[in-house]
Amino acid sequence: MLIPELPSYLTSLGGQDYKGLIISLFTATAMLSRPFSGKLADRIGRIPVIVTGSAVCFICSLFYPLLSSVSGFLLLRFVHGFSTGFTPTGQAAYLADIIPPDRRGEAMGFLGTAGTLGMAGGPAIGGLLGNHFSLNAVFYCSSAFALLSMAIVFNIRETLVEKHRFHPALIKVQRRDLFEPRVLTPCLVMVLCSFAYGAVFTVIPDFGEFTGIKNKGLLFTYLTVASLLVRLIGGKASDRFGRKPVLYVSTLLIVVGMLCIALAESRMLLIVGVTIYGLGQGTTSPTLLAWATDLSAAENKGRGIASLYIFMELGIGLGALGAAMIYANKPENFFATFVVCASLSMVAFLYLAIIRKPYLTRP
Repeated sequence: MLIPELPSYLTSLGGQDYKGLIISLFTATAMLSRPFSGKLADRIGRIPVIVTGSAVCFICSLFYPLLSSVSGFLLLRFVHGFSTGFTPTGQAAYLADIIPPDRRGEAMGFLGTAGTLGMAGGPAIGGLLGNHFSLNAVFYCSSAFALLSMAIVFNIRETLVEKHRFHPALIKVQRRDLFEPRVLTPCLVMVLCSFAYGAVFTVIPDFGEFTGIKNKGLLFTYLTVASLLVRLIGGKASDRFGRKPVLYVSTLLIVVGMLCIALAESRMLLIVGVTIYGLGQGTTSPTLLAWATDLSAAENKGRGIASLYIFMELGIGLGALGAAMIYANKPENFFATFVVCASLSMVAFLYLAIIRKPYLTRP
């Protein structure tokens, strides 16, 4: 809901040169908080971790209207990242507890579908509220949705069997808590493919405006609707045919989508490229999440999932920063920006073709 409007909002504050930080600061905090959320999900429970992320989202959205400086805005974006650092980790670990392994890809597809519904409606609603009311209305509406999410979570039962009481010592993260080595392969694929995600969410609003699309949120709606249509199919296909074969197809779709965007000189080709990218991203994400869960030890599911998300946030953050640097607010640089994204996704495809272990043909 916020993303389509934040670049122009930051520009109105005089921070047009810091657009790349809108996504990268958010994802930096999310990445830094993953080891903590993974450890806490494995120790105190999945539900407290989910609620913590929703609470951060609720509070931060209320604070955006109170800020009038670039530094204050960027600080809040940094804090806001804790929401993504906690909630998805708890959600994925919760699903891994209640879903049998042979339907894990399908389940992660359902989780992705739910998130995609929000991602499809959010930008369109945000653009509508921003155009017809005010940006403050967008912030308050976002906060209200976060509050509703907490109300839902309070009504589900905890799935962690051996729970510990929270103690400050649990916040102390040791070296082994930082990364789960067993999930290295899906993590490397994730970081390479996520670069495109950061680039899209940083540059596409300006690209859309350049091609004459007034409601910039609609481009994200095309992306997320395409992702929505394919998530259940992709997740289920990975249960049946294996994670790796599905990833061959999805990474190539990302490559094609990025190239279409790079070559776009009209609204139609830009929409086609964004849609193809949505199909690739919507298949890649749940498949990698299911694969990381397959490879994680039973007692360290939270850590394995958190490790994958760390690499996702790293890729998104690097993509946002890198795209902003390459683009440099110059329309003639759109082509180079998205060719770089296509190249990195192609590296992910080649890596999958070469790597042999770890590899699960079936979950």
